[in-house]
Amino acid sequence: MSRFRTLSLAATEGFLPVTETAVAAVDSRGAVIAWSPGARMLLGYAPEDIVGRAASELLADGRLPDPARRHLVERKAWIGRVVLRHRTGYQIEADLQACPLLDARGGIQWWSVQAAIPDESDGAALALQRSLLQQRLPTLQAVDTATRYLPAEPHAGVGGDWFDVIPLSGARVALVVGDVVGHGIQASAAMGRLRTAVRTLADVDLPADELLTDLDDLIIEEARERSSSDGEIGATCLYLVYDPVSCRCTVASAGHLAPALVTPDGTVDLLDLEPGPPLGVGGVPFEAADFAVPPGSLLVLYTDGLVEARGRDVETGLNALRHALSRPAPSLHDLCDTVIGSLLPGAPNDDVALLVARTHALDAAHVAAWGVPADPAAVPDVRRRAVAQLKQWGLAEAVPTTELIVSELVTNALRHASAPIELRLIHNGMLICEVSDTSSTSPHPRRARALDEGGRGLLLVAQLCERWGTRHTGKGKTIWAEQPRPLHAPIPDTDPILAA
Repeated sequence: MSRFRTLSLAATEGFLPVTETAVAAVDSRGAVIAWSPGARMLLGYAPEDIVGRAASELLADGRLPDPARRHLVERKAWIGRVVLRHRTGYQIEADLQACPLLDARGGIQWWSVQAAIPDESDGAALALQRSLLQQRLPTLQAVDTATRYLPAEPHAGVGGDWFDVIPLSGARVALVVGDVVGHGIQASAAMGRLRTAVRTLADVDLPADELLTDLDDLIIEEARERSSSDGEIGATCLYLVYDPVSCRCTVASAGHLAPALVTPDGTVDLLDLEPGPPLGVGGVPFEAADFAVPPGSLLVLYTDGLVEARGRDVETGLNALRHALSRPAPSLHDLCDTVIGSLLPGAPNDDVALLVARTHALDAAHVAAWGVPADPAAVPDVRRRAVAQLKQWGLAEAVPTTELIVSELVTNALRHASAPIELRLIHNGMLICEVSDTSSTSPHPRRARALDEGGRGLLLVAQLCERWGTRHTGKGKTIWAEQPRPLHAPIPDTDPILAA
């Protein structure tokens, strides 16, 4: 017996509520077989994330209420309330109305279920907060991730906690967690602005300490422009960059609790990190710390609502977190559930954001690097090495494009930079070409005139690549270029749409 559920929901577009319809189809085995865009908006799952999984995973307690089960078995209509679980962990109460639909022979074909989301006490603020959080985590070779977000209990009002997973150049990834001081729609809006600013600064590939410094300046400048009635903006933020090639992470904190590191042998430690002041204070520099991260380790980022509560100080909460993280779990999502269940048996009195990442390494099978002699005559040999490496990786069809990119970037480094120069290729689902040198000057593409003999190289690189850019390092800079997967045609990202 299948059940067909239609959920009416209120979302937000800016601050204005709009109406959508969420539709899912569940087969006789209880598995989801179709998923609409409205369902994705309501519960955060993309079709490829939920189709084929048990529909019971969408229910907070894993099963329908007993009256609903009896009515479904007896093929009768049912009206009642259930609690649904969003992909990030928070719960949504919905009033469901289920009615059986018959096929041509009078048998049950679907259950049509309509649901109205009850008004929430902090309505617009909570809806805004949910819409601003990252709804779909990127698929990366550097880390596997799982997240949870829990709003505060109703009388406290929604806060401004957030998390983010941001792909960076060189197969690296930034893990971010932050907390805006205060509650209500103002805190949610401030969180959205901060999250956008962090993503913009991350795209420039700033080091962790410099990123927090620029973010601090932005908050101070915004505070000067705001009226006194708007109140001050205060926030904490932790920015962590993990490099799967070196298996190290760099972390900087603006008044935020240090992340936990769980090594493959089960050891749980908090990273020895000296936090800077919260964002918006100004005048004090932020410092970044560097740590080795064994492959297969867990990096756990969280906000203070997870470890601090009424009747429990932070140190007691951190000890409880260490104990929860030391318990084995079959998956990252199960580990998130274990941590939340152990530390927050009831509704939290402050927002909670939790981000867990399992790290992976890119070894010699995925990375190749060569030093480049300071001689233009070396360019053909460097090209030959790159071609041989691509063929070894089974990427022969990427050879023509990569030859052009390697020639342009290496030649530019020989002409305009200084030794030592290094070429590095990374194969991590995408093909990344990097050329590093000791110069701090960044190249800029320019449109060549008709009679110019040069100046077209970087424009050509930009057209051949999905992304390219410059990453400054302590020893100089790296010019990088990412090619999309050349082996497969893109798969269209379409959602099934079902008519009620």
